[in-house]
Amino acid sequence: MSSSIPNSDFVNQLENLIREFVKEKLELIMKEEIKNFLEVEQKEVHNSRNGYYTRSLDTKYGKIDQLYVPRDRNGDFQTQLFEPYQRRDGWLEEAIIKMYQSGMSTREIGKFIERILGSSYSPTTISNITDATIEDIRKWQQRPLNKRYSVLYLDGLYIKVRRDTYAKEVIYIVLGVNEDGYREILGFYVGGQESALGWQEILQDLYQRGVKEVLLGVFDGLNGLEEAFKSVYPKADVQRCVVHKVRNTLNKVRKKDQIEVAEDLKLIYRAATKEAAIQAFHEFEKKWSKKYAREVQSWEKDLDVLLTFMKYPLSIRSVIYTTNAIERTIKDIRRRLKTMNSLSSIEAAEKITYLTIQDFNEKWSNRKLRGFSNAYQALQEMFEERY
Repeated sequence: MSSSIPNSDFVNQLENLIREFVKEKLELIMKEEIKNFLEVEQKEVHNSRNGYYTRSLDTKYGKIDQLYVPRDRNGDFQTQLFEPYQRRDGWLEEAIIKMYQSGMSTREIGKFIERILGSSYSPTTISNITDATIEDIRKWQQRPLNKRYSVLYLDGLYIKVRRDTYAKEVIYIVLGVNEDGYREILGFYVGGQESALGWQEILQDLYQRGVKEVLLGVFDGLNGLEEAFKSVYPKADVQRCVVHKVRNTLNKVRKKDQIEVAEDLKLIYRAATKEAAIQAFHEFEKKWSKKYAREVQSWEKDLDVLLTFMKYPLSIRSVIYTTNAIERTIKDIRRRLKTMNSLSSIEAAEKITYLTIQDFNEKWSNRKLRGFSNAYQALQEMFEERY
């Protein structure tokens, strides 16, 4: 008759064996370290071994107790495996930051660590560990930027954040496409309510950090934003987000007309040339002006800035007539922030946003935005003509 070990017991035994193995190897390495230290580094010094002291160390394999660390009589030896007062190896800090980045709250992370290590980590301790990113954020926000960007996408999202009380505040985000066609989040700025003045200050910051030449700015219809953009980049074009415009229009027409209106609008912004787009608008105007006069007038008023993209190479038009390129990034930031419901400080919002942005920037670093390779020469000529 065969007997089997319960699964939980087997796992515990395996974990214990792994920890014992790691403990043994760490102690072996430290024995070699102190031997080399005394025989080579302190060959001319009167010094010798002085037994061991014991300590604990949290590792990715669990907590190791009674770890024997050698010492010398002069107290000069220090193992390179960990710092004297370090109670965990670097994996835990990295894991905590990754969990925080994924949207777990500091309380949830603390409970998770307690389950796997048996050690208690308060939300404050977790927050202090993630604070290591604050210095990285400040350096990143001040880094110099490229001189030329073919496109700047501007957009933002609202989050609930605490100062004295909880209130919704904006995170401004700027995505740039450099002259070689690579995307990069150039900056993010947390706080206040979205405004044209806020965007102007952000654009001035980008200019001071090196962004001197821009061909096109793509953003929605926030009041005053076009003027703010042109005040910093007067030689750049402005593209109003067509998708936002269509969405706003459809929200104002009757449900039974929405599909037909949407199809008629497609004939405008999917036309092959600006002339054809204008002709399609006139057809749209004839058809809908009596029923939806305000909506038609709004399109007439904004038509030029909605069709700016048509003066650019065909290969990139589909990615520059809308802010979709940046909205996907914002959607992911919002998803990671959503699990937290509300944020305890501006710094907490900055940490999550920064860590998420780094993921995107790394992913984009060797991947050109669709169509920009084919458009490279034409865009270079546009830069030379303007600047």
